[in-house]
Amino acid sequence: MKKIEIYEPAMCCSTGVCGPGVDSELLRISSLFDSLKNNGEVNSYRYNLTSNPQAFITNEKILELVKNEGNDILPITLLNGEVIKTGSYPSSEELGVDVKIKEKSACCSNINGERKLTNSTHCC
Repeated sequence: MKKIEIYEPAMCCSTGVCGPGVDSELLRISSLFDSLKNNGEVNSYRYNLTSNPQAFITNEKILELVKNEGNDILPITLLNGEVIKTGSYPSSEELGVDVKIKEKSACCSNINGERKLTNSTHCC
């Protein structure tokens, strides 16, 4: 079984798909990982520097890369424990997975994908 891990920069929520300006790459990777959960052939994990700093500390490869290169090297993608990409999110092809990705709305949207407006500057 494949193991995919992505070590991500600090974000306001676990997926980063929130707030007033949703990044299309974060939306794509969130949808990809949602699809992988139902795949049965891949174990996939996302580690956000804000919500899971311990994952960065306990993985020697990640810790060394971040120490040497700084946070600009994030996101870092590991496939079966080996670094396959740094600085941007991988494509499905780079991960060697074939999944159909459903369009996903931001966490600040309702079930119809319409934006909810709040007075908060924080996530949802």
